[in-house]
Amino acid sequence: MKNNGFIAIAGRAAIIFRGGMLLLTALLLIACEKPAPDPTVRLSGSTMGTRYDLKLVPTPGQALPADLKTRVETLLAGINKVMSTYDPDSELSHFNRQASTDWIAVSPELQQVVAESLQISELSGGAFDITVGPLVNLWGFGPEPRRDQAPSEAAIAQARERVGYWRLHVRAEPPALKKDRPDLYVDLSAIAKGYGVDQLAARVNSVGINDYLISIGGEVRAKGRNGKGQPWTIAIEQPVPDQRAVERLIRLGDHSISTSGDYRNFFEQDGRRYSHLINPHTGRPVLQTLASVTMIGDLSSQADATATALMAAGPEFGFRLATAHHLAAFFILVGPGGVLQERYTPEFEPYLLPQQP
Repeated sequence: MKNNGFIAIAGRAAIIFRGGMLLLTALLLIACEKPAPDPTVRLSGSTMGTRYDLKLVPTPGQALPADLKTRVETLLAGINKVMSTYDPDSELSHFNRQASTDWIAVSPELQQVVAESLQISELSGGAFDITVGPLVNLWGFGPEPRRDQAPSEAAIAQARERVGYWRLHVRAEPPALKKDRPDLYVDLSAIAKGYGVDQLAARVNSVGINDYLISIGGEVRAKGRNGKGQPWTIAIEQPVPDQRAVERLIRLGDHSISTSGDYRNFFEQDGRRYSHLINPHTGRPVLQTLASVTMIGDLSSQADATATALMAAGPEFGFRLATAHHLAAFFILVGPGGVLQERYTPEFEPYLLPQQP
């Protein structure tokens, strides 16, 4: 727009004279403008043998509680004191040592997580089993000292006699657990971190934060948008040992995501890899043809446990389970020559971002 020898610049207050006398000044002003600072508040620390990370995005002018980190770590310490098998004084450790087949009173938190676990065991045909601990320990992946050697068939058979989720019973009122065998051993490591993420999300919601990304050891829950106002984007890792690479990017939305895989925690013997993921039906680590399973759900506890269930179920039965229950699941398989192959359910596809050429 021309007006008495002046030209407006893109609706801005800066102007230039004819001949460009003030053009350089206007461009310098534009170049000196700084992008808005990222409002994200980050909290992190150690918990459950791994790390927790919170990315919180307050609204403009919103003040977070000064003791929020203390509240977070107190909450996580409390969960660990209930559900850890590494802490001999935890509530779960005390329950595991009880040589009784009577009802044993437990906290509502422990009752809730065990009840949820047993539901997933039923839905997965026993692929997910929180009584698998004796086998996990036998293979050297539990709280006992690591032993990088495959156990004997006799030892596997003996440990399998103690495994079976149907031997564990739960009561809501008053909260209690009951074993059919006194030596039944409960291990919640495949759901406790997800439960912790859900509890952190509830705590963050309670202080009025509506945009956040919360993770504990890779169990992730998102809500709202990041500090740049964009939806949270999460990477699915390539299941390759000793390196970090992205397989696919997803737009998570207000959901939780969990990946279960055999490529981080394992040992090798005679050229064969044995992972920490044990199939309760065979008593042995899952087959190497399935490298990882990623699961998206509303709750982190459900995503955590279900990813483990699908991984333990294997590439064929696991995928049939995911399809039958309309789960958002993403499988990475190891094909001929070690080539990675993707397979996912229709429910997962909307979360995938286009692959870069």
